[in-house]
Amino acid sequence: MIEIFCKNNNQTRKFPAGISLLEIYKELDLNLENGVLAARANNKVKNLKFCVYKPKTVEFFGIETASGMRCFVRSLCFVLYKAVHDLYPDVTLRMEHPISNGYYCTMQGLEKPLTEADVNVIKEKMHEFVIRDIPFSMNEITTDEAVSIFKANHANDKVKLLESFGELYTPIYELEGLHDYYYGSLVPSTGFLTIFDLKLFNDGILLQVPDKKNPKEVEKFELQPKLFETFAEHNRWNKILGLENVGDLNFAIKKDKNASTLIKVAEALQDKKIAQIADMISDRPDAKIILVSGPSSSGKTTFSKKLSVQLYVNALKPIALSLDDYFVPRELTPLDENGNYDFESLYALDLELFNTQLKQLLNGEEVELPTFDFGSGSRVYKGNKAKLNKDNILIIEGIHALNPNLTMQIPDKNKFKIYVSALTTISLDNHNWIPTTDNRLIRRIVRDYKYRGYSAEDTINRWDSVRDGETKWIFPYQENADVMFNSALLFELAVLKKHAEPILLEVPQSSSAYSEAYRLLKFLRYFTPIPDSEVPFTSLLREFLGGSTFKY
Repeated sequence: MIEIFCKNNNQTRKFPAGISLLEIYKELDLNLENGVLAARANNKVKNLKFCVYKPKTVEFFGIETASGMRCFVRSLCFVLYKAVHDLYPDVTLRMEHPISNGYYCTMQGLEKPLTEADVNVIKEKMHEFVIRDIPFSMNEITTDEAVSIFKANHANDKVKLLESFGELYTPIYELEGLHDYYYGSLVPSTGFLTIFDLKLFNDGILLQVPDKKNPKEVEKFELQPKLFETFAEHNRWNKILGLENVGDLNFAIKKDKNASTLIKVAEALQDKKIAQIADMISDRPDAKIILVSGPSSSGKTTFSKKLSVQLYVNALKPIALSLDDYFVPRELTPLDENGNYDFESLYALDLELFNTQLKQLLNGEEVELPTFDFGSGSRVYKGNKAKLNKDNILIIEGIHALNPNLTMQIPDKNKFKIYVSALTTISLDNHNWIPTTDNRLIRRIVRDYKYRGYSAEDTINRWDSVRDGETKWIFPYQENADVMFNSALLFELAVLKKHAEPILLEVPQSSSAYSEAYRLLKFLRYFTPIPDSEVPFTSLLREFLGGSTFKY
């Protein structure tokens, strides 16, 4: 018998050695509100078929958690793959990227364009698999054996990934004779995947998944044409470079030892895009205020600095205005649901003063800009003055920049709105995309450790709160942008790897942050490292690595 401590009910019970996590869940009669999908055993995420032979601390979770949602979506992707494979044996399914509160997928090799009727047939096939409650099986085999299986299935994307990964053994999943590889756990069987939808979307399909806040329904569809085109633009660039997945990237790095050419091309593409945005601004002479928004660690600050350089090239002289200096006095700061100061709220800013000064500047008046003293929580004036001359333009960067309520008194013709985010467009393979949030989290872990004195544990523990703030204050307004800028660089995770790994290894297994640190460490192992010596000192990535020639 072995002792199992369950965090869900704070109880310790003895079970026979070799018992599965699913059997433990049933024995404990937990009945989680949203059901169970997976569990953490000693703070490592495991599938429910995992058998326990030693004492463990266990925590069961459902779709309301980030880990649970990843597990659900991963499993649902396999069901979609199985349905497409059975109906269209010669077609390649690609999970492209998240969009419109779902996951955009393409079917390559179709003889004719996809129709709604086709999508409905695929959906019916998926429902059939769910009703039959077919088990997912997992076996760990030698990587050579796994490569042979995927070669036989013409899954060259997985072959490249596994051959470049360099592991001796590889866990592969199977669903009624169809094999696949997934980065992370699956649910025990298809019967766990009752809530989903499938719809025709652009030239592919949109896989819709449950709403975390209301798991009985799929998340509401939201049209995001600008975000979709931004992803599409970078996918076109990736194809030009011949890099669609991490296997391609790893082989390219090995071919060009320091990835010098790849880095130069990726940086040039990004600089070209920034120059194009500067030209767009110059073509709108009434646009005197540039508003730059984006989520945490998207690179907004460096983007704004690089944009300023390109504006100078166009004979415009930017003046930076910091939203942080427009905080209301501490005692007037709104409170969050826990009674703490909510500095991320739009209403933590003095909107009236901000808009008044913007109007004065647009009218050609000189204004004295405030400075916020964070120590005392009050506003002071230090004689810092600003005036917009004919060749000047304001750059305002902050999470609320695209919220129309921030600049409600300013005519739209005077504003040029930019949304910046790290939209990762490279995937591990055709069925394993890289979440953009992982890209940003790794950036933030490295930067917080190097320059803000925070451990990886600190950053990970705050991340859910950061994400909640983004969902409330940033993402609803991203389609308000005149232009979107993707700050992700094809090579960056290969560079960040050697910086992030030792920081993540410091997270103790006893910490609640350990499961996320462990997951990110496993993820980074897929990348062949690149030394940062080839990264230009003007690169946006330097905001996180250090060594930038820009002043922060």
